[in-house]
Amino acid sequence: MAEIELRENEVLEDMLLDGLKIVQDVSLYRFTSDSVLLSRFATAKNGDVVADFCAGSGIVAFHFYALNRREKKDLTFTLFELQEPLLRLSKKTAVYNDFDNFSFQIGRLQDLDEKYREKFSLVLCNPPYERGGFDNDSYEKAICRKEITLTLNEIAKAAAFALKYGGRIAMLHRADRLAEVCYELKAVNIEVKKIQFVAGREGAKPYLVMIEGVKGGKPSCDILPTIVNQR
Repeated sequence: MAEIELRENEVLEDMLLDGLKIVQDVSLYRFTSDSVLLSRFATAKNGDVVADFCAGSGIVAFHFYALNRREKKDLTFTLFELQEPLLRLSKKTAVYNDFDNFSFQIGRLQDLDEKYREKFSLVLCNPPYERGGFDNDSYEKAICRKEITLTLNEIAKAAAFALKYGGRIAMLHRADRLAEVCYELKAVNIEVKKIQFVAGREGAKPYLVMIEGVKGGKPSCDILPTIVNQR
């Protein structure tokens, strides 16, 4: 583990994998169990070139890599995040854990550089999936949860731009917006191939859905057993 300097409000939290840790800021948006579920749902392949959209402090990409790094070779990652303070945390996490296969890009997904066109074999995405205003959230926290600066339609277009033909996207969203997710992905030639719902307790109505889609894929879809996630 490398030495890093933690600022005020920054803490090291255990990733519960191989002694790895992630840097979090207690005053900013912090990841939830949903992110860990997505990292376990996504499938890795040798040589995957991975984009993490809406990366936040990087938990999806870091956890996904930690789960797969022993069995899958030559995984590389680019983390895309709008907020510089969150991206700074992910950079510190990479340094602390001696991860040299991660790069970082700040900015809007709507403005992806031409160098990212059809670059990636896998996109991971835990997007803002609530509608509505700020409520009691700060702006910085609200845009992580709600479609204020980024919509589902824009995520689908960014994924289609960034994915190679045959590349996959693994993302999660509100269960009650599944039809909308499938429609938006289909519109950009991404075929939904795998779906898994998440419920808060056995027999409860699912609150979340995880989706894997393939750019240029043929129609057919596996529905996996519902996961119970007692938050």
